[in-house]
Amino acid sequence: MLSPLVLVLPLLGSLVLVAPGQAPARAGIVGGQEAPVGKWPWQVSLRVRSKYWIHNCGGSLIHPQWVLTAAHCFSRSVVDPMDYKVQLREQNLYYRDRLLAISRIILHPNYYSVEVGADIGLLKLQQPVNLSSHVQLIKLPPASETFPPGTPCWVTGWGDTSDGIDLLPPYPLKQVKVPIVDNGQCDAQYHMGSSTGDSVQIVKANMLCAGAFRKGPCQGDSGGALACKVNRTWLQAGVVSWGEGCAHPNRPGIYTRVTHFLDWIHQYVPQEP
Repeated sequence: MLSPLVLVLPLLGSLVLVAPGQAPARAGIVGGQEAPVGKWPWQVSLRVRSKYWIHNCGGSLIHPQWVLTAAHCFSRSVVDPMDYKVQLREQNLYYRDRLLAISRIILHPNYYSVEVGADIGLLKLQQPVNLSSHVQLIKLPPASETFPPGTPCWVTGWGDTSDGIDLLPPYPLKQVKVPIVDNGQCDAQYHMGSSTGDSVQIVKANMLCAGAFRKGPCQGDSGGALACKVNRTWLQAGVVSWGEGCAHPNRPGIYTRVTHFLDWIHQYVPQEP
């Protein structure tokens, strides 16, 4: 079954709670490893109100007051910002929380389901954040950037480590390197063993594929950035959206293609001077 890559983690019981695109040079994801401290300074954890503020999705800081994430991280089109908060760059979930309030949640008007596409959303923080060595922006790509097949990129998050296998305490941020997969090849792979007719496009133009067998995102990684280094600058190529299972054979991860939505993003997010 085709399903969004999102899952609210269980309650925690007794647990105690530089320039854009330039990550510091320091050395739930399937097939990855724990990320070095400070490696991905734009990484965001989106929290939903429950008994505790529970990790729901990932996200990326693209402006001191704006976070980019996936629309499917929200269960309905009209959502209350009071029900969500944001945690900026954190190595281990829940251990040093300093949650930030959200003033506005904007979901793309064309979003209906992950299979249709436009799975993208913006979160406006109540106050802009101060950038530092630990908190940085990821740069949006120029509209002309295509991210050709084979481009090595990285995806990060606190999601499941395999289908139905939760990330365990101390909930470390994980990373995995994934290659870009050509859309046509990816679409052909998703038709393999599927009842969807060959004439029906599964991987649409506003989507991007990346991943390999046993390497890719899983439930809980949704909304996070697919980050690709181009000319020494980290660019956000995609937003973790959906897939059939987690890093299964012939099922690369499918991402929202950021270049397709730049005009929409910049309706709200100020561009760099």
